[in-house]
Amino acid sequence: MTLYDDKVKNRLKRVEGQVRGILKMMDDEKSCQDIVTQMAAVRNALDRAIGVVVSSNLEHCIREQIEKGEDTEETIKEAVNLLVKSR
Repeated sequence: MTLYDDKVKNRLKRVEGQVRGILKMMDDEKSCQDIVTQMAAVRNALDRAIGVVVSSNLEHCIREQIEKGEDTEETIKEAVNLLVKSR
Protein backbone atom coordinates (compact mmCIF):
# COMPACT_ATOMS: atom_id res chain seq x y z
CA MET A 1 0.00 0.00 0.00
CA THR A 2 1.31 3.39 -0.92
CA LEU A 3 0.38 6.20 1.46
CA TYR A 4 0.40 8.90 -1.20
CA ASP A 5 -1.66 7.54 -4.06
CA ASP A 6 -2.48 9.26 -7.33
CA LYS A 7 -5.69 10.74 -5.91
CA VAL A 8 -3.76 12.76 -3.33
CA LYS A 9 -1.13 13.80 -5.86
CA ASN A 10 -3.85 14.86 -8.31
CA ARG A 11 -5.44 17.02 -5.61
CA LEU A 12 -2.14 18.81 -5.14
CA LYS A 13 -1.63 19.18 -8.88
CA ARG A 14 -5.04 20.88 -9.07
CA VAL A 15 -3.99 23.21 -6.24
CA GLU A 16 -0.79 23.95 -8.13
CA GLY A 17 -2.87 24.84 -11.19
CA GLN A 18 -5.10 27.08 -9.10
CA VAL A 19 -2.06 28.93 -7.72
CA ARG A 20 -0.72 29.44 -11.24
CA GLY A 21 -4.14 30.77 -12.19
CA ILE A 22 -4.03 33.25 -9.31
CA LEU A 23 -0.61 34.47 -10.40
CA LYS A 24 -1.96 35.00 -13.92
CA MET A 25 -4.95 36.85 -12.49
CA MET A 26 -2.53 39.14 -10.66
CA ASP A 27 -0.54 39.71 -13.87
CA ASP A 28 -3.83 40.53 -15.62
CA GLU A 29 -4.72 42.90 -12.75
CA LYS A 30 -7.98 41.16 -11.90
CA SER A 31 -10.02 42.48 -8.99
CA CYS A 32 -8.98 41.96 -5.39
CA GLN A 33 -12.29 40.20 -4.75
CA ASP A 34 -11.71 37.68 -7.54
CA ILE A 35 -8.15 36.98 -6.42
CA VAL A 36 -9.07 36.55 -2.77
CA THR A 37 -11.95 34.25 -3.77
CA GLN A 38 -9.52 32.04 -5.68
CA MET A 39 -6.99 32.14 -2.83
CA ALA A 40 -9.71 30.96 -0.42
CA ALA A 41 -10.52 28.13 -2.83
CA VAL A 42 -6.86 27.09 -2.79
CA ARG A 43 -6.79 27.15 1.00
CA ASN A 44 -9.92 24.99 1.15
CA ALA A 45 -8.47 22.53 -1.36
CA LEU A 46 -5.26 22.28 0.68
CA ASP A 47 -7.26 21.74 3.87
CA ARG A 48 -9.10 18.85 2.21
CA ALA A 49 -5.81 17.40 0.96
CA ILE A 50 -4.35 17.62 4.46
CA GLY A 51 -7.36 15.72 5.79
CA VAL A 52 -6.92 12.99 3.20
CA VAL A 53 -3.18 12.64 3.92
CA VAL A 54 -3.65 12.54 7.70
CA SER A 55 -6.59 10.12 7.55
CA SER A 56 -4.89 7.70 5.16
CA ASN A 57 -1.71 7.71 7.22
CA LEU A 58 -3.71 7.31 10.42
CA GLU A 59 -5.59 4.36 9.00
CA HIS A 60 -2.33 2.73 7.88
CA CYS A 61 -0.62 3.27 11.24
CA ILE A 62 -3.63 2.09 13.26
CA ARG A 63 -3.91 -1.11 11.21
CA GLU A 64 -0.21 -1.84 11.78
CA GLN A 65 -0.48 -1.17 15.51
CA ILE A 66 -3.57 -3.35 15.90
CA GLU A 67 -1.83 -6.19 14.04
CA LYS A 68 1.10 -5.87 16.47
CA GLY A 69 -1.18 -5.61 19.49
CA GLU A 70 0.04 -2.10 20.26
CA ASP A 71 -1.92 0.76 21.82
CA THR A 72 -3.26 3.26 19.28
CA GLU A 73 -4.11 6.16 21.60
CA GLU A 74 -0.89 8.13 21.02
CA THR A 75 -1.12 7.76 17.25
CA ILE A 76 -4.66 9.12 17.27
CA LYS A 77 -3.58 12.07 19.43
CA GLU A 78 -0.74 12.84 17.00
CA ALA A 79 -3.14 12.79 14.05
CA VAL A 80 -5.55 15.15 15.81
CA ASN A 81 -2.66 17.48 16.67
CA LEU A 82 -1.57 17.51 13.01
CA LEU A 83 -5.06 18.50 11.93
CA VAL A 84 -5.24 21.23 14.59
CA LYS A 85 -1.81 22.60 13.61
CA SER A 86 -2.81 22.69 9.95
CA ARG A 87 -5.56 25.18 10.74
